[in-house]
Amino acid sequence: MTDHRSPPPAAEACLVRAYSSSQKGGTLIAEDVCDLATHEQRLGAPDQYRPAACGRCGGRLHIHDLRPRQMLGDAQIATEVLRFRCADRRSCGAVWQILPALLARRLWRTWSVVHSAVVEVAAAAPAAVPARTRRRWRARLAAAARAVVVALADTGKQAWTAIAFAVGLDGRRCDLVRQYAAATGPAVGACLAELAALVHRLTPGMRLM
Repeated sequence: MTDHRSPPPAAEACLVRAYSSSQKGGTLIAEDVCDLATHEQRLGAPDQYRPAACGRCGGRLHIHDLRPRQMLGDAQIATEVLRFRCADRRSCGAVWQILPALLARRLWRTWSVVHSAVVEVAAAAPAAVPARTRRRWRARLAAAARAVVVALADTGKQAWTAIAFAVGLDGRRCDLVRQYAAATGPAVGACLAELAALVHRLTPGMRLM
């Protein structure tokens, strides 16, 4: 069957921009932390969040600080995230922020709020998310998924390669979300969080939306 749809618009630059090779540090997503209670528990036991080594030089990491993190549109409007600094400050000094998977990177909301705004019916969308923001998020999901598809295919892992081929180079990001959900069966509301974390792990800095 021929697909007569117009090609999807190109993704915004902020969605496909990866960390530069010269960047010192960045964000690491704790993919197993999917609820606020677990996150708060780990804040009280920082070693559970501490990476084994600096991702830039392999050195030891020390606690740097706690950084406030907003959760707009959520009953709990704020939390904190841990940052670690490489002990070798003279030649490295990289700072790594540990973000729990429940928080949407750079969207300042939890993924459950984002999911309800872009996936659920309009009547169910949280009033705290402005209509303009919901339109922007949906437009991003309607944009080209090419960069993410290539990243998945390049892993050589059969399951991810199958998803990449099912979406194709001309697929949209919402097509990718649907294929990922069908192939992996995440819990309702968890698909965006899981896929966003995977995208960031494969190409640090790249965003799903």
